[in-house]
Amino acid sequence: MTPDDTPAPTPAPDAAAAAPSDAPATGAPAPTLDQVRLALRRVKDPELNLNIVDLGLVYDMAVEERTLRIDMSLTSPGCPSGPEIMGEAEQQLRSLPGVEDVVVNLVWSPPWSPERIEPRVRAYLGF
Repeated sequence: MTPDDTPAPTPAPDAAAAAPSDAPATGAPAPTLDQVRLALRRVKDPELNLNIVDLGLVYDMAVEERTLRIDMSLTSPGCPSGPEIMGEAEQQLRSLPGVEDVVVNLVWSPPWSPERIEPRVRAYLGF
């Protein structure tokens, strides 16, 4: 083998290309409010086994560019499942394609009451 026949060294793989990315896919469009609502319906209050949308815990939703802003409450200020519910809501929203950031605001005004529950669910529960 002559020096001219030496195979060219194989370049090292690009570390950024080889490593899986945690960055959001910027090619995906921002989610719609319907997609946000569906994602939040997967979040259940573990004590009541009902989703937070039907329970009336989600007060407001907004899609601003690729940031989702959610105002939500809990059934009571001392709700022991509060951190779990809010964490699951954030996780479900971050899993949507096209999302770069999620802001979950815990609000207490107006206070939650059973009247905020979806009417069909309220009827099912006997309220």
